[in-house]
Amino acid sequence: MILAIIVIGFCYLITLGILLIGNLQLAEFSSEGIKAEKVVAFSIVIPFRNEAEQLPLLLESIAQLKYPTEKFEVILVDDASEDASVGIIEGFFKQTSEKNKIDYRILKNVRKSQSPKKDAISEAIKHAKHDWILTTDADCRLPENWLQAYNTFIDTGDSKFIAGPVVYTSNNSFVQRYQQLDGWSLQGVTMGSFGLRNPLLCNGANLGYQKEAFYKVNGFEGNDQHASGDDVFLLEKMVRAFPKQVHYLKAKDAIVRTQPQPNWTSVLQQRIRWASKTTYQKGITTKALGFVVLLTNLLVILGPILCYFNTQTLPFYAVFIIAKIVIDAISLSLTAQFFRKKIHPFYFLLSTFLYPFITLWVVVLSFGGSYSWKGRKHKKPNN
Repeated sequence: MILAIIVIGFCYLITLGILLIGNLQLAEFSSEGIKAEKVVAFSIVIPFRNEAEQLPLLLESIAQLKYPTEKFEVILVDDASEDASVGIIEGFFKQTSEKNKIDYRILKNVRKSQSPKKDAISEAIKHAKHDWILTTDADCRLPENWLQAYNTFIDTGDSKFIAGPVVYTSNNSFVQRYQQLDGWSLQGVTMGSFGLRNPLLCNGANLGYQKEAFYKVNGFEGNDQHASGDDVFLLEKMVRAFPKQVHYLKAKDAIVRTQPQPNWTSVLQQRIRWASKTTYQKGITTKALGFVVLLTNLLVILGPILCYFNTQTLPFYAVFIIAKIVIDAISLSLTAQFFRKKIHPFYFLLSTFLYPFITLWVVVLSFGGSYSWKGRKHKKPNN
């Protein structure tokens, strides 16, 4: 068992270390002082279902975007909402049209697959006027220079697909602090993998891609039997088709803020939804990373039991835990710094020991084959 602790600990430290190097290699982008030669036109796509409480903040952030209104449109796709979402959208744009007319449309989702969100995005792209598609979620807030950051990045580079930064807002509750730390961890992996030129993750709350590229990879075809994964499955296809034109927009002006889940039940359901797509991702690196993380979390949980039955393992387990805490703290601090945040030592340590139990519980529940999300029951496909 001592050998297992050494091997797993070594693999984890090497993995995190490599991703940390990738994060450092990924240069931060700033559009300040750069004058773009052209003004790119965007179609902003936002699927929504029963988001009456969240939509006002999103809509207000759209109205505050510093970009020529004739150069972007907003396409909101109603996925069978049962609340006042549609009325809130219509009322907002009617009120703001007097001083800031924004081109917007509300479409009804046309279900064609087992994935409502992918269907909604595909339907929106079919009606999009512009070549560049930007996707976000209804529970997000967009920064005022969001479009400007994308425009400058596109104008000064060669891109077909762009992933952007996403961060959770948080109050002082532990459930929200936990999600914020977890979000930084995922963003750290995302930035690190892009910095290593081997993109592994992205977030559909902040994505940009050319409509032509979307159709060239046949959109979500081949993955639409999975309810989630509108982001990572598309990323995999884009990387295969355009390996040198897939980038990460590491810019503070492009940070999209999203709302955390309100309680632990919702957190677990969200994580099960995420886990449901992981086994279907084709990248070997992604699977290897997931395997290392799973083994590491199992070791954190089982370590005390092993030490109880064999006290000789205690020094090795203690070194493993200390090393893990140190590398995690360094990695999270680097990512948090980009988001102008700092990790809270107490919540960090508490999350460090809670995370393995949540991860293991999510893995166990994901074998059940179903989860609930947005008032719907989703089942894992048989294939």
